[in-house]
Amino acid sequence: MAGEEIIIVATFVAKPGDEKVVREMLLALIRTTKKEPGYIQYDLHQSIQDPCRFVFYEIWQDRATFALHANSDVMQKHRAKIAGMLQFEEVIDCVKLPAPE
Repeated sequence: MAGEEIIIVATFVAKPGDEKVVREMLLALIRTTKKEPGYIQYDLHQSIQDPCRFVFYEIWQDRATFALHANSDVMQKHRAKIAGMLQFEEVIDCVKLPAPE
């Protein structure tokens, strides 16, 4: 698994009343993230049923480039700002399984 693309599914649930601010903060990450080494895809989604729920679907070149992103100054500052506005946060890292023939 070393060296293969890594998929990240990150879920954030804003506290009620904070969803608009959280949405803008998450959207602001996209521009800088797209310039990072190893970036392949970084898409933000908002639930239709629950507008407080946001999901990032990310693809990174490998675990090392995702680690650089996750530990960057930008992400550290972002986590510090957004932490008090979230009621739930989960980050799942995955690899794509080959389709059966």
